[in-house]
Order: sequence, then structure tokens, then C-alpha cells
Amino acid sequence: MGKFVLTDAYVSIDGNDMSDHVASVTVNYSAEMQDDTAMGDGTHKRIGGLKDWSVDIEFHQDFASSNVDAILFPLVGSTFTIIVRPVKTGGVGSTNPNYTGTAILESYKPLGGSVGDLAKASVTIPGSGTLSRATS
Repeated sequence: MGKFVLTDAYVSIDGNDMSDHVASVTVNYSAEMQDDTAMGDGTHKRIGGLKDWSVDIEFHQDFASSNVDAILFPLVGSTFTIIVRPVKTGGVGSTNPNYTGTAILESYKPLGGSVGDLAKASVTIPGSGTLSRATS
């Protein structure tokens, strides 16, 4: 695929395709670094520890039934499946990987913005298990 402009990302939360309300999405994936430095070492040495992941999403808020607020509000503190991929309309493949995991909605900001702004809702969704990356 090479370089591309993110215009059609797919975001599914608890089985609900929420892509049409997503303003931005970021998948974060990291490993905790453990210091493995011992006496006599002249520089720090590190080894990878536990992995961690989360997803940051900013939604265009919608209070209609079966939309953003109705889906997210009851999920605070609950686990669910989240799926994110770069292109909604493309099939899953090496150039359109599918990131899937069980997550927990830690916090939900149901309303945000300034005068004249489009109403937004922001969430940070930490993982509660392994993040899988599928390419087929």
C-alpha cells in the first residue's frame, strides 16, 4: 500500500461499527522496558517486559439511540472486543492489518468542545488482554 491518507478507518466497539462517527483513532502498542544493567556495564542494558496497548478515539458525538453515547456510556468499566484497521472498505491483508483485542473502557468524556465547535466525545481504551494483528 505504501503511503496513504487516513480517510476510511474501521472502528468496531462491542460489535458496533462506529467508523462513521470517528474523527481520529490511534492504536498504541508498547513493551515495558526492564533494566538489565549489571556491575561492570558501562551503559544501560534493557530487555522487553510486559506488553501493553490502548486505543485513543475522538468521536463526533451523537446522542441518538444506537449511536455514540448509547453505545459507550454503559461500557465504562466493562470489557468488550475492539477492532481497528486502516481501511474499512478494503479486505484484511498485509497492507490493511486488523488489530483486535479485548479492552476495557476506563473513561469516557461524553461531551467536549468550545463555542461553535462540533461536539466531540473522547475515549482512551486500554487493553485487557493480548492485542492481535491479523493480515489475512
